[in-house]
Parts: sequence; structure tokens; C-alpha cells
Amino acid sequence: MILQEIVHLYNRVGFGISPSEAKLLQKQSRTEIVTQLFDASRNAEPLSIELTELITTLKGLKMKDRKKIRALFKESAKKIHEMNIAWLYKLASTEQLLVEKMTLFWANHFVCNDKNIVHFQDYQNTLRKHALGNFKEFVIAISKEASMMKYLNTRQNKKQKPNENFARELMELFTLGRDQYSEKDIKEAARAFTGWNHDIMGNFRLRRRQHDYGEKTFLGKTGNFDGDAIIDIILAEKQCAQFICEKIYRYFVNDQIDTLHVSEMTELFYKDYDIGKLMRFVLTADWFYDEKNIGTKIKSPVEFLIGIHRIVPMQFEKERELVYLQKLLGQHLLFPPNVAGWKGGRTWINPNTMMLRLRLPSVLLAKGEIALDEKGEFEDDFQRFNDKRNRQRRLKVTPDWEAFKLNHKNITNKQLQETLLVSPLNRGTKQYLDKLADQDLPQYCIQLMSLPEYQLC
Repeated sequence: MILQEIVHLYNRVGFGISPSEAKLLQKQSRTEIVTQLFDASRNAEPLSIELTELITTLKGLKMKDRKKIRALFKESAKKIHEMNIAWLYKLASTEQLLVEKMTLFWANHFVCNDKNIVHFQDYQNTLRKHALGNFKEFVIAISKEASMMKYLNTRQNKKQKPNENFARELMELFTLGRDQYSEKDIKEAARAFTGWNHDIMGNFRLRRRQHDYGEKTFLGKTGNFDGDAIIDIILAEKQCAQFICEKIYRYFVNDQIDTLHVSEMTELFYKDYDIGKLMRFVLTADWFYDEKNIGTKIKSPVEFLIGIHRIVPMQFEKERELVYLQKLLGQHLLFPPNVAGWKGGRTWINPNTMMLRLRLPSVLLAKGEIALDEKGEFEDDFQRFNDKRNRQRRLKVTPDWEAFKLNHKNITNKQLQETLLVSPLNRGTKQYLDKLADQDLPQYCIQLMSLPEYQLC
């Protein structure tokens, strides 16, 4: 593979690649490199934080003990923020790039939020477990997760009073897309999911007395359907395969759909709903490496932050500052804005986030200052952090330049540029970089990351 193709591949399935790593891979074929990515992600390592004490408390919890319940919720909230940080550092260091990038994708597809860390950690690892597996098994597993049942009110779905929330989102957001079903289909599907619940530890339980065992008519089929049967019927619709392929294409290839390529993906995916097989097809397709697909996607805030870290490893002294940065950039992992998730694309960029992105490399890597506005959307988040009413603050970050130098031995400025910037450079940028040609590699790296072109992958 040529360098540009390798960098493109690793931008899309990971968070970039160093010049030295890319150079080694140039000796290999496309199939060999993609196979290595799959092999590295074969056994997904779960995301796990210490929950032993909290689980013990949960098991012995009595619902009348309101004081202990409040304490449990407070501790759980802290743990969710801990899991947020743990996931970021996992993304920053993992060799299982493909499965983690797929997990990021699915977390914004099967959108969910929960205040119970025990249940939420299980949900996160269900995403990871099925990220490259069979889509039917994936949908069934996610539908039975305690966090999802709480988030979309499945627990309130009872025979005498069906709740349609989960049935509606299952079709609109998870499988078929809008306008592919009727209101009657929603009502009938909701009846099939009645009685679905979970125990205190998050294990799935069917409350038989609350389940509607009557005959249902759904998407033109009639029978005594339960929730699993409804999912079977949905996946029998080719529209489901197309809907998922379109989302995968937008996320990994291009925001602008190519109907021919999506049609190829759909034909393959519809046969057996094998996610891994679909992704292997996409990543080895000639059209994936077309010029029109390289350097055209705006990096998400997480891709932007992790990409910087993977080139210059860094450690935050106060991890809450990393939470604040996520909020300022517009993507706080584990805290989606709504059931539809983050829209992505051009919505990642506005005048405020763009200015922050351009300043952030010098803030993180060269002790630059960051403006923390006391007013506006993030006022509450910064109240304690900015209590001295300073308009400028230094983030306490320690960049590991020694690791950078070790990983970039004998790398020229030009080689670094070729791996960090993949979109075409305008005349002004070229002239600017020519003036910086004699800078040492660390300074040149910061300048490259501070360019608008670095926002694209």
C-alpha cells in the first residue's frame, strides 16, 4: 500500500498513525494490513473499572433504605465519569483499533445513557462484544440490556398499558429509519415487548403476567410474536441492511452517500448480517481509497483529542479538565445529547469549537492558555474550576516529548506532515509550512496540529 492509503485507513479505523509505523506497513498488501487489524480486534477486551464494593452494596440493597440508595446513586455518578476517562485512555493506547472504533460508532447508533454504573458498564461491553459480530444477535442483546430498557422505558411496557417508546426507536433509529413503518406497526411491536424487564443486577427477566401473548400483525405478518420475533421480521426487510450500510458508509467513508457503493454493501450485508464481513469488504474495496474519500471528514472531538495523544502522549494532572474539554468541544463520551446521538459532520464545527481546536495543540503541548468563558452554555461546569474569575487558565497537562522523539527517530518534517495532514493544502498553508521548514520536529508537530487541515481525516 502507498503511504496515503495507509494513513487514510488508520484515520478511519483508528486515530491516525505515526510516520515510522506507516513506513513499516508500506511493504505489505492491503489485504494483509486489514487482516492484521481484524486479528488484533478478534478478542475484544472489556472496559472495566473497579466496582466490587458498589456491586456488593447493590446486591444487598433494600428498597426502603432511601439513605443508602441516595449514597449509591452519588457513588455511581462518580464512577460513570471514571469510566469516561478510562474509555478515553483505552482509546489512546489500545492496539484493538478496529473494535474500539466500531464501539464508538455503535455507541452513537444504539444511543443510551444511565446513572447506574453497573448496568451501564454491561451495556458498554455489550457494544464491544458484538461490534464486529452478527447484527441480529447484537440487536437482541442490546434490547435486553438493563440500561436500554430504562432509557427507552421498556420496563414500563405492560400488557394493560403498552409503552411505545422502545418499539418506535427500534425501528426509526436502530434498524429501518424514518417512514418505513406505520403507527399500527409501532403499537403491535410494543405489545410484543411487554413484560421485558431486568433484576437489580441488570439481568434480563420476562415478567410473564405483564406480557401480551395475543396475536399481533406487524409489517404485514401475523402471529403470536414476542420481541425476538419482531426483530427477526425487521431484519427480513432489506431496508434494514441498507439503513445500517448507509450509516457505516457515512461514518467510515464519506458523509455524501455513493448509492452504487452502498448498494454493494447492502447486498453483502443482507445475506447474513455479518458486521465483520461487511467491514472487511469496505476496507479492502478500491473505492474506499478514492481521492474523493480521503481528507473529507471532520474529526469528531474524540478523534481529534485521541489523535493528538497518539502522536504526543500526555497526562492530565486533573482528569476533570479532560471532562471539561470534551464538553467544550461538543462530545462528552457516555453523555449523548439525546436519543438520536451526535449528528457529526459539520455540526462538530462552529466558531467557538473551531477556535478551541486551533488553539488546543499549543495549550496541551506547549503550556498555552485557554480561555474559559464564565458565561453561557458551560457556566455551571466551570463554576468551581474558574472560581477565581480568571479569563485565562493553564491546563495542567504533561506531554511526553521523550516518547515522541523515540517514536519519531530519523523522521523528517515532511514525513510528519504527510501522516498528519491528508486533505489538500491551500496556497496559504503551503507558504506557511515552507517558512516553518527549519523548525525542530516537536515545534513543527504543534504547528501542523494547529492548522485547519488537521481537523480533517
